[in-house]
Amino acid sequence: MLRTALRNVLAHKARLAMTVLAVCLGVAFVCGTLVFADSSAAARRAAASQNFAGIAVTVSPKAPPLGTAVTERADVLDDALVRKLADVPGVASVRPTADGVATLNAADGSPLRADKAWAHPADAYVPGADGKDSRYPLVKGHAPTNSGELAVDGGTAAAGRFRIGDTVTLATDGPVMTKRLVGIVTTKDPRVTAGGTLALFDKATAQKLFATPGHYTAIDLSATPGTPQAELADRVSALLPADRAEATTGSARAAQQATNIDMRTQGYKKIPMIFAGVSLFIGSFLIVNTFTMLVTQRSREIALLRAIGATRRQVVRSVLWEALLVGLVASAAGFVLGLGVASVLPGLLGTSADPLPSGPLVIGPRSVLAALGVGVGVTVLAAWLPSRRAAKVAPVEAMRSAGQPPTTTRSRVRAVAGLVLLVLGAGWLISLTGARSASEENVQNAMLGCALLVVALIVLAPLLAAPVIRLTGLLTRRSGVIGHLARENALRDPRRTAATASALIISTAMVAGLAVLGHSTSQALDHQAASGLGADYVISTRGNLDGIDPAAVKRVADTSGVRTATAVTDSTAVLGGMAQSISGVDPATVKDVMKLDLTSGSLADLRPGRIALSSTTAQHLGVRAGGEINARMGRSQEFKKYTVAAVYKDNPIADAALGARTEVAKNSYLPDSVQRVLVRTGTVSADTEDRLRTAVGNNPLLKVQDREDIVREKAGTVGDLLTLMYGLLAIGIVIASLGIVNTSAMSVTERTREIGALRAIGMDRAGIRRMIRLEAVTVAAFGTLLGLAGGLFGAWAVGALANGAMEQYSLAMPWGTLLLICVASLAIGALAAAVPARRAAALSPLEAVAEA
Repeated sequence: MLRTALRNVLAHKARLAMTVLAVCLGVAFVCGTLVFADSSAAARRAAASQNFAGIAVTVSPKAPPLGTAVTERADVLDDALVRKLADVPGVASVRPTADGVATLNAADGSPLRADKAWAHPADAYVPGADGKDSRYPLVKGHAPTNSGELAVDGGTAAAGRFRIGDTVTLATDGPVMTKRLVGIVTTKDPRVTAGGTLALFDKATAQKLFATPGHYTAIDLSATPGTPQAELADRVSALLPADRAEATTGSARAAQQATNIDMRTQGYKKIPMIFAGVSLFIGSFLIVNTFTMLVTQRSREIALLRAIGATRRQVVRSVLWEALLVGLVASAAGFVLGLGVASVLPGLLGTSADPLPSGPLVIGPRSVLAALGVGVGVTVLAAWLPSRRAAKVAPVEAMRSAGQPPTTTRSRVRAVAGLVLLVLGAGWLISLTGARSASEENVQNAMLGCALLVVALIVLAPLLAAPVIRLTGLLTRRSGVIGHLARENALRDPRRTAATASALIISTAMVAGLAVLGHSTSQALDHQAASGLGADYVISTRGNLDGIDPAAVKRVADTSGVRTATAVTDSTAVLGGMAQSISGVDPATVKDVMKLDLTSGSLADLRPGRIALSSTTAQHLGVRAGGEINARMGRSQEFKKYTVAAVYKDNPIADAALGARTEVAKNSYLPDSVQRVLVRTGTVSADTEDRLRTAVGNNPLLKVQDREDIVREKAGTVGDLLTLMYGLLAIGIVIASLGIVNTSAMSVTERTREIGALRAIGMDRAGIRRMIRLEAVTVAAFGTLLGLAGGLFGAWAVGALANGAMEQYSLAMPWGTLLLICVASLAIGALAAAVPARRAAALSPLEAVAEA
């Protein structure tokens, strides 16, 4: 039977090539993702290890008790401790440092990689006895020696377009500073190599910025040869005040840093894995369809084997051996292709401003096992069902006819199973519409409901084929007899038609659902920003900056073209026993910069002792305009009676409550601080934005955003979702095309005599080609309609969860995208059938009719 399986594979190598390619794609994505993940993790570990190379122990301050000033953390790390540690047995050298965070502006004045607040390390350049800091080898210029000088790494210099001698603007936690760039270094710090920046100061400047003069934030120790890190850490710990400082081994710090960066970049591994899962899921239907058709076409061959003594088990084993051989070939090819995928993923997922760590490919045992398990496992499982079905057919019955229609019992079982799954999936999704909460549990439940719905459509597809194809057959009516033949050919075997369309059903459902959700969310975010914001620009803080300099607010107000500039102090208040956010505003100008829809009261009455509430907050507290509530504002410890001056509809710009800024700022945890400036200019332009940036000193810790910028920032995850959607669409197109090509090719072989008869009675080659293409288009239209139905229903149900997290969310149809999906699907059908159609047209009528 093994020899029979091998001969069958060689006999149908052209047909099985499509199956091999489908399995190969799935294996490639799985193996590529695993190799990419292992290689990236190894690169991060290597970078972290190199970053801490030579560091045996690091002494650092412990987290201060609640209420202790931040600057008191490093007071224990001073020069006296450095000298004491140098005398510890086993310590080869001591290198103190003062590090923190610094955000830089690029040469054009824009914040440099400001979205990576965790990846902007700043440090002191501390030269050793040789005058060099081994952690930061110089490649150009010299090290910073005074408060006016700065050094950066090569990646930061390239991203910011800096050259030696340039003036660089930067900020740590307050006003902008300017430094002259005097040196460029290299670093192995994975925070920097993962897309961050590095700024180096002289020791005194770094101490002033990140600790206190004469003190450090950490002290690194190197060990003498033969001294274990753990043993040295124990000796050092004995000298430290246990409540204020601790000693950590260099290997532990490297592992922790690699773990932290791995957690922040783990999203890069999810997207390829999703692609792999989708390609395998869709490809499995192609494999099942291919083996079903191959087994059906070989019914007589199988019957002959049964007649000469082959048992059912031997027939099943023969088909499974065939699937095993195909799976092995596909796994090997997929593994090689996966290595190529792993090598290009860092370039595809990373950018010049956001690079991923690079290093040699790491091929672990799980990648190899995954290739074999996925490729062979999926193929063998996909071939198991058709092989069992073929083995159950009696030899005489199989010899009588190559095509066996499904039994009534099997159709009834399929109908019942499909309806049960449909009710479960639809019911599950409908039940979630009342949740109105986008919690992780609800999202997972929604994904499960969508999966059940898609599986139900696939199970019911053979039963739905006849009515739906008769409907889609309207597309082929204008083609006359040829169109009629194409429709009847698609209806001839509903199971085959459904299996061929399965890939399109899945991909269309996923892409259509994601497109609707993405478009609706984008519309909601746009509406949210436009409905609540009356200002043209919002200036706000980023990173570790607590507030905006009041002098900068005044400069903004005096900027040419600015009509209104309102400072906003964001704080908290306890209202009726519940902590709520409150924004302190200027009652005289708030109407110019916020679009507030008042339900009662007037903002003209907003002054100390009076507050305005959102509708939800007022309803929760059971008060109206003119009523009174007890409230405690900010750091104040006293509850006071406040009169409700007005009630406004919920507004994301105004938060839960509004108060007079003079009162909110006085009681905030940072007295008189400003967190936002709402600016009304009347025009939005690059020149206006540049003037506003100049007014705030080009501080990289401040964001100057117009409405589009705000929407784009909030829609960051939506953009990733849309990117994923197009990727899934591409995978679906490729695999669906393979399925249609495979089915059309086998159908042509199966109908050789029929095609010969059509040629003999007068149909020309162009007519044969058009018939095959129209049949493929009919199948594609069938899959597209079912997929759209499932995808749109799922998007409606899942949209209810988004509505609970986003008040402005409402279902919005991206008609252009949906139309593109339909056109693309029909084009897939026509293009995928091109080669089989040409092959069918090339058949000689006499030879085709004479074929046994």
